[in-house]
Amino acid sequence: MKRLGPSFTFQQQSNRHPGLDGARGLAVLAMVLGHTLDALLSPEARLHPWVQHYWAFRGVTAPLFLLVSGWAVVAALGTKPNSARDTLGRRVRRSLLLLFLGYLLHWPGWHAVRNMGWTDAMLSRVFAFDALQCIGFALLIGSVLLALVPARGGRPLVLLALAVAVPVASVTMWKLGVGLPAPVQQFLGSAEGSRFPFFPWAGFFFAGAFAASLLNVLKPGLPQGLALLAVGAALLGITQGLLVPDWGPASAWMVAYRVGQGLLVLGAVTLAPTRLSGLLAPLGRLSLWIYVLHLPVVYGWADIAGLASRVGPTLGIPAALGVATALLLVCAVVAKVGRWVTDQARPWRAGSTTLNASIGGTRMSPRA
Repeated sequence: MKRLGPSFTFQQQSNRHPGLDGARGLAVLAMVLGHTLDALLSPEARLHPWVQHYWAFRGVTAPLFLLVSGWAVVAALGTKPNSARDTLGRRVRRSLLLLFLGYLLHWPGWHAVRNMGWTDAMLSRVFAFDALQCIGFALLIGSVLLALVPARGGRPLVLLALAVAVPVASVTMWKLGVGLPAPVQQFLGSAEGSRFPFFPWAGFFFAGAFAASLLNVLKPGLPQGLALLAVGAALLGITQGLLVPDWGPASAWMVAYRVGQGLLVLGAVTLAPTRLSGLLAPLGRLSLWIYVLHLPVVYGWADIAGLASRVGPTLGIPAALGVATALLLVCAVVAKVGRWVTDQARPWRAGSTTLNASIGGTRMSPRA
């Protein structure tokens, strides 16, 4: 009988983008703070100049989250020609998980469903379209298309086409969706309650994916950071100097402007000292579960009221910041423990996000 030697080594992935987890951590930090402050701040506290400046910055957080999600998908594919095809099954499962979690977070409870009956209002409530649904469908559609086209020439072209076509077609798709079933309207953006409809919000995901495919020829770190700053500044210059501003919910201009801002943030985090990005990176690696955990606490779930109904809007700035910070830390700890338990239950799982388990110096002993 042969034995497997006990020698194992664990090494950090070396091909991870240095600013990716930091930017995602910054986005989820701003999301938790923004949702909590929005739910708990009193009307008087909202008038404070600091809060007004924060609301202006907060508009970048959701686009940044989607942008970085798209970047991460393409960055993980690397340069192998068949990587998109080989990992299609895993990405489809990931997209289905995101869709399940997204719709679960909006479940109104059986009591509400029974009261509304089989109506468009009930379907719109149950199938309300939010950020996770947008990422899930974008990941699903993008993964299938990338698996069908050649990696070298087809991948950038497909991603560029999607990054441009989704925002540009948004107004038309919203009009075409009128009169269609409520879940379809939620997806397209025609129905009320669709916070992040596929049109135009998936444009951020595909813009991040295209940026990753375009800049992967540069070395991560200083070269990519400077390129991100240059492209982001160019987009802002074009949208502000050559185009007419349009802050409508289906505006392609808004997507281009926010993409420019998002690329600037990603570039800045990439060039930031390692110590700073290292503080944000753990939050970035846990961003999905922090996002999923904090929403029910803030806004409630099904028939259970959240902080917005129990406490807000009554708190001043220091108290609201204290609650937001505590909530962020608790969600991060719970997510970290949950990930550890999952890893212990699946110790041989390959392809961990932040940790590669390799059998180092392990030999098959010829003795029984």
